[in-house]
Amino acid sequence: MALLDPNRLFPADAKARQLAGALYDTIKDLPIVSPHGHTDPKWFALNENFPDPAELIIKPDHYVVRMLISQGIRFEELGICPSGSSQTRDPKEVWNLFAENYHLFRGTPSALWLDHSFEHVFGIDTPLNGQSGGEIYDHIDACLTQDAYRPRSLFERFNIEAIATTEAALDPLEYHQIIRDSDWDGNVVTAYRPDSVVDPEFDGFAENVQQLGKLTGCDVATFEGYLEAHRNRRTFFSSMGATSTDHGHATARTEDMSIDEITKLYAKILSGQFTAEDADMFRGQMLTEMARMSCEDGLVMQLHCGSYRNHSQNVFQNFGRDRGFDIPTRTDYVHALSPLLNSVGMNRDLTLIVFTLDETSFSRELAPLAGAYPALKLGPPWWFFDSYEGMKRFRETTTETCGFYNTVGFNDDTRAFCSIPARHDVARRCDSAYLADLVTTGRLRETEAFELARDLTYTFVKQAYKL
Repeated sequence: MALLDPNRLFPADAKARQLAGALYDTIKDLPIVSPHGHTDPKWFALNENFPDPAELIIKPDHYVVRMLISQGIRFEELGICPSGSSQTRDPKEVWNLFAENYHLFRGTPSALWLDHSFEHVFGIDTPLNGQSGGEIYDHIDACLTQDAYRPRSLFERFNIEAIATTEAALDPLEYHQIIRDSDWDGNVVTAYRPDSVVDPEFDGFAENVQQLGKLTGCDVATFEGYLEAHRNRRTFFSSMGATSTDHGHATARTEDMSIDEITKLYAKILSGQFTAEDADMFRGQMLTEMARMSCEDGLVMQLHCGSYRNHSQNVFQNFGRDRGFDIPTRTDYVHALSPLLNSVGMNRDLTLIVFTLDETSFSRELAPLAGAYPALKLGPPWWFFDSYEGMKRFRETTTETCGFYNTVGFNDDTRAFCSIPARHDVARRCDSAYLADLVTTGRLRETEAFELARDLTYTFVKQAYKL
């Protein structure tokens, strides 16, 4: 007995459902191109067995963790201990707690992803709950001892054509080098994430900038030397396969200051005597500088903004980043992106992919902007909106204004390795459903729908990210 309905996420109308199924059948087995995510390159470099089911499925998935925490379960009960703690917890106890509370995920995208992983990765056909949890743990644990469940084997089994991880500007990329030096031909590339050396409010910013100077041999005491250091690191990342940069900013603010203005601001930033406004202004200027560099070196630029990071200071201080306490905020794009777009937005050598956690901006701001500026593309629904309803709303609020061809396909943006094929399957089903609806309501020819299904799944992402 299958865990999942084979017609899940298809339209209720019989004619549209049949067409959605036919569209899906043509794309369901296409290779996965995963251009942005947070899987650990160490997995693929060392190719070691995953230690246990909790470590593979629960701990790295902040969707799972935040739901359990929201119901009063403590981080320590999930085996996530305070920074510096040597505490450990039996992974089977963690799993059993997860199993006993699996009902919390009913109706959520996480349930679809997890059930897909259980059924298609591990061959499980029994629903997870408190009674079945122990048996399912033992089954998965036994699977993880096999060579077929090592990272490289799963990479190939998932039919991943290319995957991009995301590393900080100062990362030595040692694991990427190990992958390149190995006899394995899996395409695992990196992406340049410079937040720690462009955000004056980032922990250890001053020390990070000094390290940037040491790594590159550039004089980061001057703004010109600081920019040259970034160019140096971007070149290094490109040499390790990077085709993109990634920028996680709270807002979409950009600036286009004169050289005298930015030189003075940079000196103020380095002195440590800056205000919150100074820091935000500097971040905004650096987005424009990074866009100019992308015009030069061809790296695709991704902007992820609109998240209030680490909302719980207590959780941040005790357990660190990425523990489920980042919350969406309202975000302005029309005014915020104006300096950058006025500077380089008409440049056909630039691809700027914008992601948002503020859905209201799609029809009002982002789709009209992407429908005008050649450089601007819309990233797919991200994070809280990586879901059936989120994907449906995205298509409904953007297609009429900027079409399909100013979008870039799907990316999974995940740390949870086994969820990658599940997430891509959801996206393929959602797009098939949307295209079927366009055909059955007379807004799209059936032949065009089949062409678009492939484009949305495979062609757009390869073109946009140059993979």
